[in-house]
Amino acid sequence: LGIALPLGYEHGYDEDVLRVEEEEFGLADYLLCPSDFVVRTFRDRGFAPAKLLRHRYGFDDKVYFPNGRHRDPNRPLTMLFVGLCAVRKGLHFALEAWLTSSACEDGTFMIAGEFLPEYERKLARMLAHPSVRVLGHRNDVAELMRQSDTLVLPSIEEGFGLVIAEAIASGCVPLASDACTEVCEHMETGLVHHVGDVKTLTDQITLLHNDRTVLERLRAECLKRAPRLTWTAAGARLLDVYLEVLARSSLPRPAAVD
Repeated sequence: LGIALPLGYEHGYDEDVLRVEEEEFGLADYLLCPSDFVVRTFRDRGFAPAKLLRHRYGFDDKVYFPNGRHRDPNRPLTMLFVGLCAVRKGLHFALEAWLTSSACEDGTFMIAGEFLPEYERKLARMLAHPSVRVLGHRNDVAELMRQSDTLVLPSIEEGFGLVIAEAIASGCVPLASDACTEVCEHMETGLVHHVGDVKTLTDQITLLHNDRTVLERLRAECLKRAPRLTWTAAGARLLDVYLEVLARSSLPRPAAVD
């Protein structure tokens, strides 16, 4: 997009930080990877599969939960984006898809997060559309999710889309790129598109706008599976990983825990 990242920006190239991280990766016996996407990035750089252990993150079920209110099937569609508004999150793909879909005619696309200033200027024309609401940084994300029909996360790269798990728990159906599909399964708990595939994302937004039975079926499956995605469930998975590592080594196993 021709956007230069500011000096010291967290996703900018930093030779010193990268050197330390790569040294740490090399010294570690194992690397905990929260997604298949992360695993692939290490395997692509020659790390042995046996060194890469899968775990995942979870959501706080005291914060993220559905509102339980009846949803009018005739209401306009509300789509939400939550996160840092930067190139790697693919927000430009979401905006293009939204404005090409039929949902922008009477629906609302809410964007919650801080913008990289140059990126915001680049997207100014699309952000000015009357159906788009730029909210800035918010502390009421859970409530925004409960108010929204769907969450979009079209990331180009993603370590773990925690916001997707939070949306699922809130009854907000995710539309995710295939860089962040650890808990978003296509036509099960959301809709998945290939990174940068704006046409497919456009079609998916239009589908949910036009066919609320699909939206409600996906929402029901999200709420059904949400208990498997809590921090408690994630902690149980992490314990299993630790026990697996101990089983591979000569270290004694810990006493049983509840």
